[in-house]
Amino acid sequence: MREFSRSLPMLLLRGREAVMRHFRPLLRAHGLSEQQWRILRALSAVDAIEVTELAHDAFLLGPSLSRILRDLESRKLLARKTAREDQRRSMVSITPKGVKLIETVGPFSEAIYAEIARRYGGAQLGELQDLLRTLDDSLSAMPVRHAAGAVDSDADFGSTRRRK
Repeated sequence: MREFSRSLPMLLLRGREAVMRHFRPLLRAHGLSEQQWRILRALSAVDAIEVTELAHDAFLLGPSLSRILRDLESRKLLARKTAREDQRRSMVSITPKGVKLIETVGPFSEAIYAEIARRYGGAQLGELQDLLRTLDDSLSAMPVRHAAGAVDSDADFGSTRRRK
């Protein structure tokens, strides 16, 4: 088994944390969580989007998204309406107040990006972004193998596999 500090999940988490520690204070200063910012950024790129597509784009689970949408809607940063073609679906769009918040936070966010690029190297940052996109594309096409067959049935390992 590979060394813990060299495991891909840990390296990705450490990299994410290294980046986000610079953005969190900015977001907090504007009353936003990381997830709320992701939603507003996703909405700023479209006229309107269906809720399940937004969940996919912002990489959020449905229950979390519902709570966040309620909060952003109560703050008048987004608007929700029923889709014309299917009354069961909900469409979401950013409001002028949400756009104004993006325009306020955006320059500070870009300054953080510029500092990251300066320290890490602009070309290296672009290469890293390309590599991460390629990783995502490659692994998205890879079938997910369920671990049920790999679970040790020894009681000492606390197997969750049901016994007959």
